[in-house]
Amino acid sequence: MYDIENSVGFLLSKAYQRAWAILREEIDVYDLTPPQFCLLAFLWQHNGLTQAELAEKGQIDRTTIGGMVDRLEKCSLVERRPHPQDRRAHMIHLTAQGKELEAPLTDCAKRALAKITCGLSEHEVSEFKRMLEIMRADRRFYEVPSC
Repeated sequence: MYDIENSVGFLLSKAYQRAWAILREEIDVYDLTPPQFCLLAFLWQHNGLTQAELAEKGQIDRTTIGGMVDRLEKCSLVERRPHPQDRRAHMIHLTAQGKELEAPLTDCAKRALAKITCGLSEHEVSEFKRMLEIMRADRRFYEVPSC
């Protein structure tokens, strides 16, 4: 009999659900979802990415990314600007309000990470991240989860 509760896929899925729930709880006061937080974090690293670049970085399909940017734009956290070389593309820029959220949301993410990894040593966290990167490396097989 297959032991689903001890399978890597099941354990990863449950760890993912727990991690997202903890992050969502931390950022809830800002009325953001974890995926929206991720887009902001990518823009804090490099402001002015195109929607296609954000989709690639977040491994999110382009239709979904458009809706996410729409919601962040409605919250006045980002704005679309015409791409200087490509009339079909827009560059996504943080607004002043979006930039101001970097420090408090970074604190939220740090608190969430501390809760998620509370039973692990620094070395174990580092090793776990290394293993996850190996598992994530072959993006040809990436599919958007249906749930």
